[in-house]
Formats: sequence, structure tokens, C-alpha cells
Amino acid sequence: MKNILKYTFVILAVGFVSCEPEFDTPVTDEGFYSSGTADLSKYVSLGNSLTAGYADGALYITGQENSYPNIMAEQFAFAGGGEFTQPLMNDNIGGLLLNGAQITENRFVLAVGPNGNPGPIRLVGTPTTDITNRLSGPFNNMGVPGAKSFHLVAPGYGNVAGVLAGAANPYFARFASSETATVIGDAAAQSPTFFSLWIGNNDILSYATSGGLGVDQAGNFDPSTYGGNDITDPNVFASVYSQQVEALTASGAKGVLVNIPEVTSIPYFTTVPTKAIPLDAATAGALNAQFAAYNTQVLPGLVGIGFITPEEAALRMINFSAGQNFPIMTDDDLTDLTAILQGPPFSLPASLATLLGQLRQVKSDDLIVLPASSVLGTTPDPSNPQGVIGVSIPLSDQFVLAVSEQARVTTASAAYNATIQALAGAKGLAFVDAKSALARVANGGIVYDGGVLTSQFVTGGAFSLDGVHPTPRGYAYTANLIIKAINDTYNATIPMVHIGNYATITLANN
Repeated sequence: MKNILKYTFVILAVGFVSCEPEFDTPVTDEGFYSSGTADLSKYVSLGNSLTAGYADGALYITGQENSYPNIMAEQFAFAGGGEFTQPLMNDNIGGLLLNGAQITENRFVLAVGPNGNPGPIRLVGTPTTDITNRLSGPFNNMGVPGAKSFHLVAPGYGNVAGVLAGAANPYFARFASSETATVIGDAAAQSPTFFSLWIGNNDILSYATSGGLGVDQAGNFDPSTYGGNDITDPNVFASVYSQQVEALTASGAKGVLVNIPEVTSIPYFTTVPTKAIPLDAATAGALNAQFAAYNTQVLPGLVGIGFITPEEAALRMINFSAGQNFPIMTDDDLTDLTAILQGPPFSLPASLATLLGQLRQVKSDDLIVLPASSVLGTTPDPSNPQGVIGVSIPLSDQFVLAVSEQARVTTASAAYNATIQALAGAKGLAFVDAKSALARVANGGIVYDGGVLTSQFVTGGAFSLDGVHPTPRGYAYTANLIIKAINDTYNATIPMVHIGNYATITLANN
């Protein structure tokens, strides 16, 4: 068996493009820009990691400085905007400490590994941001990495004592006004004249990035019972989201609401090809011989006794051919056959029954997640060179987002987006269709003066090295989308930014 997997990131071009501003009128001309019917003097932004400026798998100073709210605030300054403060990290390493012990990982940088292939690695170094050192606020950027919609209204979400137990958020613990504070309460207490709200991505994202290992909680209205990777019930989302909008608009503030993109359009789900296993004819033939009895005897036998349907049997068929192949995987959505395969008439050994219990081959509509690139085609046991992940060892379900799991994500996000758009209309707020905007980036890209912004991993310019969060250039594109919506809704003339002046990914040699 040879050439099981050769999967590397080909870096075509990585650089920072600097171009002239795209505006004919200098932004220093007094009186040219206006906030229209909006009052930008006290801008507060709420959301999760996207709002905070999270990138490259961590929160760090440079990312925060290039967060879309900070970029927007700089442009707001030309139209009456006031000071904009953020709970900055202590360094550009990115990790967090709790009483000196590191509790989150450092950021990714792009480097060339020992095998000569470029790829993301964690930056080496000791972070200096300890969450027990609470910052004195308030802060205009209330973005909290990891927050789901219902977390913004949860008392104690910033209590340091609850962090290790998962009852509180370490990022909010740094700047919460008290141990019992809520994110929305701290935001509303600032009496903002203008706000942005972008929340709900994490209500589906963790389910998707875990390969659907969580639970779709549709019908469960008690988020205190949810697991970390679960999908939030749409009614729960609608309830807490309405509370947030009501709190922010209670004093007459205007603002902008941003909907939820299709998470499966991001590089985390589109970088690893589904046909990721290259095989020669001899190896493919040997593998098919090993699975012949499973395909022709075991599966028909299970159909015959009524344990699975013919459709499920077809889904479980394993077949390899010369060339690129779909890897095999375990699918937790399938009926677990382990117990029945150990009994008559099959009487398979326990190890084999376990292997075949929920086995199937990846399909073209499945999505293999980015971390799978580090395990596909590897041999975890050096003494057994035939034990190859994706070929003779199934790829774990956590590395694949199946079609059925994608459907759950899509259904939930569609319901969230209906709530967001309806509230924007009812309250007369600006609305940004981030879902359509990301689709344009993913399908052909966005042309700007200096290049094209795409969702291609590493080289596309839009997404950082975690495959989920934008680069500074991607955040600048986001800022422009929101500024345009504000201008259109409130008859404002806030200048947009030239996204080519913002960086992409970070290089390092260590």
C-alpha cells in the first residue's frame, strides 16, 4: 500500500497588498461625511468571537485592533463617532491564563514544517493575559468569543469562579462589571446611541465543527440543559434575541442587526476534499477483497432479517478503485450493528463487529472538516503499517459533517435569520445579510481594487488560519457591508475602507 494520502496546502501567493484609497474626496474634508438620522457618538458592539476580532484560533491584540467594530468606529469618527474602547489582550500570543495556568491555546501562524510543507502551527510562547486580572470598563466592544445567543442574557457568565466548570466564559470574566453581570446588561448600562448586534453563529457552529457530535435541541426550551456542541432551539433564540434588541433600543438607540452565514461555506468545511485517499489498482483490489463478504453477505443478511433497510445497506457499501477515493468513516447517525453482528447468524469477533458497527464510506455531499487533514492517511500504530486512517481504520464521525447533520444546521440558521430580519424590520434597524455576503466570497470571490477576496484556505485572503474567523482583510470587508447598510438605512455618508490596505495571514518561522 503506498501513496495513501498526500495532502498539503499549496501556497500560491501570500502577501500584503497596499493600494491607494478608493475615495476621490479626502476623508479629512470637514463636513463631507454625515451620520444621517443616526447618532454615532456612543457606539457599542455586541456579539461573539467575530465581534471581538478573534482570528487564527485565538484572541490577540492585532486581531482586536482589526475587529470589524473597531474598523467601523474609526470610520464613524468622520461622522460624529466617539471614542471606542476594547478589552485588549496583553500580547499577540493569544492564550489565556487562570492563576498562571494556561487554559486556552496560542494563536496559529503559518510556517513550514519538518516535512517542508507549509501549514498552520501554534505560536510558541507563554501568554501573559490572566483572566483573574479584571479590566476596568466599560468597553464599547462587548464581543465575547464562544458566546451563544442565550449567554448574553445569562447572569454570572463572567464569573471567574465558574470558568473551569464551564459555567462562565473566560473572555467575559476579564471585563464583566461584576460576578453576576450579564453581557447585555453591561452593554445597555452604557446607554449607547448606536449599536451593532451579531450573535447566533455559535448556536450552530460548535455542532457543525464537531462533526455533528452534539444534539439538535429543537423543542427543548431550557438552554441550561444544553451541551456545548448542541444546536439552540429556534424559539429560545427568538426569545433571547428579542430581549437583547429591546434592551438596546429601550432608550431610542438606533443600530444594525447582522444575520447568520451558512457555516458550511467557510474553509473549515471546504478545504479537505471528500475524495482524499489516493490508491493504486492493487491496493484498491486488496481492500475490496477484504470488504467483499461484508458487502455481499453481511449487509444483505441484515436486510433479510429486517434489521436495516435496503437504503441503509446501500449507504453502508464499501468500494475502492484506482485513483482518488472516499475514506471510510463511522457514522453515529446510523444504527449501531455491533451487538447483532456478534450474534447468530453472523457471529463476528468483537473487534470486527465493532469496526463494522456504524461503518460507511464518505459521500460526495458530506463535508470533511479541516482537522481531518492531520489524521487522514496516517498510521497510528507504527507496528501495523496496514492500519491506515480512512482506509482500514474508519475516520471518526467528529471529522465529517454528514448531509443529515448539515440539514439540521441549515434548518436552525434559517429560523434564526427569520427572527433577525423580522426584528430589524419591526424596529426600523439596519440589516446586513451576511449569509449572502459570505456566499459571494465562497462562490467566485469579491473583487476589490488590488485583487479578489475568496474563501480559499490560506491564499484566499478572507479567512484566518483557523478556517473559521476572518483575517483583518475579511473583517474590513465585513465592516464595509455594515457601513453600507447603515448609510442606506439612516441616510448617512460614512466612508468605507479599502480592504486591500488590511493584512491577510500571519507568517512565522518558529
